[in-house]
Amino acid sequence: MAIQAVTVLGSTGSIGVNTLDVLAQHPDRFSVYALGANRQVAKLFEQCLTYKPRYAVMCDATAAVELQGLLRDAKSTTEVLAGEQGLVDVAASSEVDTVMAAIVGAAGLASTMAAVTQGKRVLLANKESLVMSGRLLTEAVRSHDAQLLPIDSEHNAIFQCLPAGFTNLKDAGIRRVLLTGSGGPFRQTPLAELASKTPDQACAHPNWSMGRKISVDSATMMNKGLEFIEACWLFNDSAGRY
Repeated sequence: MAIQAVTVLGSTGSIGVNTLDVLAQHPDRFSVYALGANRQVAKLFEQCLTYKPRYAVMCDATAAVELQGLLRDAKSTTEVLAGEQGLVDVAASSEVDTVMAAIVGAAGLASTMAAVTQGKRVLLANKESLVMSGRLLTEAVRSHDAQLLPIDSEHNAIFQCLPAGFTNLKDAGIRRVLLTGSGGPFRQTPLAELASKTPDQACAHPNWSMGRKISVDSATMMNKGLEFIEACWLFNDSAGRY
């Protein structure tokens, strides 16, 4: 079996870190081609020393210069790129087989689309790409013979339950899909009391530490709305069946 070259975009986040851990456990199957992050220089520097990617990309140009200096002093051969174009280049490279798309928000769209249009296997942890450009992205997947695999926990669980050769829920005999929620700080709060809740209360999730933006989206169910849109595009289905 040929070794699969993997680009991990968003490598310093929780999904990226876990992805690298899995890759490291299977050196006979995977190699790390490139890593991408925003501005966490120290963390990406450590990852470069550990996983020895050919390229490291920092969205922030100043951070890229700092990383380049650290790697040069450490006599690392990893080449540093900067900005969105750098992310696009390492996602679309002909040497890459698989791209983990884990950059949060709109910042991850261009690199995700670049990987798709080059026919890559794309592990999608960036739901915003589908929320913003679902039709364009799914049409590109079909026309470029790419593979889009959901990494978000709920969608990945649904994907694993689907039959081989799946095209849509109706033809697969699936009546509807339920998106689950882990239960946030307002799970048992009466609706009438929600208007008085503060961002700090919304961020006090009983199970997860997800950062303030995602925590507020989760507590208010906004994130579940985004996951709903994502599911419609991923599973080629309409809103009425959820």
